[in-house]
Amino acid sequence: MYKWILPSLSEILAENQSSVAECSPAKAERQWRVSLAATEHLLLNTLADPSTDTTQGLVLAAPAPLFSQPKLIQSLQTVTFTAKPFNPLALMPFQMPDAIPGLSYANASVNEEIAPHESVLPLLPADPLGTEQFCLVFTDKFRLVLVLATHKNGKKTFSFSFEPEVVQQAWRSLGARVMLANPEFFARLDALIEQYSPVAPDYRMMIEFSQFLLQELTEAEGTGDKGDKENNPCPTPNAQSPNPDVELLQAFAHEVRTPLTTIRTMTRLLLKRRDLDPGVINRLKIIDHECTEQIDRMELLFKAAELETTASAKPSKTQLTPMSLDQVLQQSIPRWEQAAHRRNLTLNVILPQQLPTVVSNPAMLDQVLTGLMENFTRSLPSGSHIQVQVIPAGDQLKLQLSPQFGCKDSNKAATPARPPIRKALGQLLMFQPETGTISLNIAATKHLFQAIGGKLIVRQRPHYGEVLTIFLPLEVSKQKPTVKS
Repeated sequence: MYKWILPSLSEILAENQSSVAECSPAKAERQWRVSLAATEHLLLNTLADPSTDTTQGLVLAAPAPLFSQPKLIQSLQTVTFTAKPFNPLALMPFQMPDAIPGLSYANASVNEEIAPHESVLPLLPADPLGTEQFCLVFTDKFRLVLVLATHKNGKKTFSFSFEPEVVQQAWRSLGARVMLANPEFFARLDALIEQYSPVAPDYRMMIEFSQFLLQELTEAEGTGDKGDKENNPCPTPNAQSPNPDVELLQAFAHEVRTPLTTIRTMTRLLLKRRDLDPGVINRLKIIDHECTEQIDRMELLFKAAELETTASAKPSKTQLTPMSLDQVLQQSIPRWEQAAHRRNLTLNVILPQQLPTVVSNPAMLDQVLTGLMENFTRSLPSGSHIQVQVIPAGDQLKLQLSPQFGCKDSNKAATPARPPIRKALGQLLMFQPETGTISLNIAATKHLFQAIGGKLIVRQRPHYGEVLTIFLPLEVSKQKPTVKS
């Protein structure tokens, strides 16, 4: 059901990205602040010397101006959006070479001077965009959108994109709001944006941005951020002390995920070109697939680490909803088959004629199952066969993964399967020396399944090796109670 006729910027980015994870307000705000610093760093390195006669870029921001460097103030045109009470003066157009000076917000108390390169536009009180902090940057060198969104459950999400198409979608959503308030101003603003053509950014620029982002976030996580302390100013005696393994895993997952996201973004920008050789396109698609697979894997590690920081791994009831397992498996099974094929394994999936509705977390179930299958296939020797069987089991649905090694001829005696060698890395991870694979240990994996309403059982069986069994609760049919006369 639509709550607002126009999408918010966070919704646009969420639709164009594989996943945008909710996290604590302090963590999301830290990502927002560091990304703004990285953007300012990028602008200072790419803009020419300031000139009083030319404007080198445009910034659309909310709820306040974001950059204070004199060079940026002189070189960039700024439009600020605010959810404060309506101010008719704020609809005046911002400064253009042939226009009157722009006006700052009438009630501004920080700076009483009128900024020549800045004006303010109001947002309607009911607009969900009023709960988001955002920054759209338009220059000759690149386009960028940053969004920090606050959700009703108190969580926050931060996301960004250099993709010209995504930035253009964000501008269309924002521009539609301007058009409703002032069509003439929208026409002039849109014409100014058109001057900065939506070209794909230079890959070196994106690498520079990501390196700055990675360095600053790593330092913030290593030294501790003051914003985190605001969440718990008075620790209770029962509060859990920080777990070094959890903090290390979160930092590791973030460090791997950030450059992979940059590589995937650049790959997808290249795939939009029409002058590429088919062989190059195929290789780029492989890169995109590998990046997505590892980004999802790091996301799963990050979620597992977050679960370990809470007192209980059980989610609230609002996170678990009835959902179609059939739809999830239709999306997952092709990926499982690809993962098995890459490791010279065969996969056989046995499904009932009709899959019942299960109760789980729609956002996490596919990710957790795929992560489990990924680790399962990595632990098997080449030539193995995997059987996945899904069958009802009372008020639960049973999903079982069983390996079969070597020859599948039932007439030949099977040799006992040797379990894979695994070494513990702290309290959350395991290392498999034979394959170089790092994965979550059994306890952390079980916590993930508990978080989605399920249960994981791991058994070692002769001639079969490690067998994984997942149980998911079925939706309880709502029947009216019978009244005895």
